[in-house]
Amino acid sequence: MLYKNAAARSILRAISSSNAPVARSALAGNVFRARLTSSARYPVRPTSSPSLALAAHKPVTTALVRYASASAKTGEENAESEPDMMAGMKKDFETIKDTFSLRDVPKDALALGLAGVVPYLITSLQTVYLAYETNQAAAGGLILSGQSAELALHLLEPIQVGYGAVILSFLGAIHWGFEWAGYGGKFGWRRYAPGVIAPAIAWPTLLFPVEYALISQFLAFTFLYYNDARAAGAGAAPHWYGMYRFVLTFIVGASIVASLIGRQHIATSGEGEHTITEKVSALLYLKQKEQEEAEARRKEEEAEKPE
Repeated sequence: MLYKNAAARSILRAISSSNAPVARSALAGNVFRARLTSSARYPVRPTSSPSLALAAHKPVTTALVRYASASAKTGEENAESEPDMMAGMKKDFETIKDTFSLRDVPKDALALGLAGVVPYLITSLQTVYLAYETNQAAAGGLILSGQSAELALHLLEPIQVGYGAVILSFLGAIHWGFEWAGYGGKFGWRRYAPGVIAPAIAWPTLLFPVEYALISQFLAFTFLYYNDARAAGAGAAPHWYGMYRFVLTFIVGASIVASLIGRQHIATSGEGEHTITEKVSALLYLKQKEQEEAEARRKEEEAEKPE
C-alpha cells in the first residue's frame, strides 16, 4: 500500500512539472485523485474542480484555456446579436408600414379620393411644362410657341384655382355630415365651424393673383388636415380619416408647390400678375367708360330729333 502511494505521488510531481496539454493534466489528476481517495484510511474531501489544481501549477496554460472559452462565448453573442438587430429593423419597418397603412380605408372612398387629386397633378405638370415652353420661346420652344404657351397657361389658371376652391368647400362640408349623423356624439358649432370657414377662405382666392391664390389654398388645405386629424383622434371622425387626409393633402400640397416653382420662372421674366386693386380699378374704369359712352349716345339722339 505504501508503495502504491509513493508511486502515485511521484507521477503527480512529474506531471505537474512538465508542459503537458490541458486534457492530459486534467485526466491524470482525476484518475490518481480517485485512487488516493479510495485508498486513504479516512475519506478526504475532493477539490471542487480539477482546473483549480491546474491553475496553481500552470498559469499560462490556464490563461489560454480561459481566453479560448471567452472568445467562443463572444463569438456566440455576436452571432446572436446580428439576428436581433435585423429583427429590430424589421419591427421598425413594420411599425412605419402600419402607421401609413390605408388598409382600413373603404375602397370606394380611397379610389374616389385618389381620383380627386388627379386634376391637381395634371394642372401642376402642365404648369411646369408651359412655364418651360414660355422660357424657351426665344430659342423656338419645343412644341408650342411662346404666345401659345402663355395663352394656355392663362387658360389653366382659373381651372386650378377654381378646382381648389371647390375641394376646400367640400372638405369643410364633410364635418356637417358627421354632425348630422351624430358620429362620435353631438359637438354643435365646434363641428359646424370648419364647414363655414373653409368656403369663406376658398372662394375669395378666385379674386387673388394666381401665386397668392395658390399659397392661400395651400395654407387652407394644411389647416383643414390639422383639424381633420384632431377630429379623428377625438373620435369625431373615423379612425382612418386622419391618415387618409394626410396622404391626399400631401399630394395636393406637392402639386401646388410644383406649380408655384414653375410659375416663379415666368413671374421673373414677365410683367407679373395684376393685383386685386388693379383689377377692381379696371372694372370701375370700364364702368365709367360705359356710362360716358351711354351719355354721349343719348346726346346724339337728342340732337338728331327734329325740333
